[in-house]
Amino acid sequence: MVRMFIRQVVRDYRVWRQAYNAFDEERTGMGVVGHAVYFASISKAKVFAGSRRLREVMKGADVQRTPTIWFVKPT
Repeated sequence: MVRMFIRQVVRDYRVWRQAYNAFDEERTGMGVVGHAVYFASISKAKVFAGSRRLREVMKGADVQRTPTIWFVKPT
């Protein structure tokens, strides 16, 4: 299992949260296995992190700068 972390700056938490919640079903279809953003593999995590759709959702959620994204695989 791989966990993805995203650090992002948002202008309005309520706008971000609404976009996050609306993206829930789609995230699941893209391989996310929980709200803490877990993936079955690093390759799936990287595909999700680099997806155009994620960038679109972040833009609609009023994310202000390019987010920092990193992955951790528990040992």
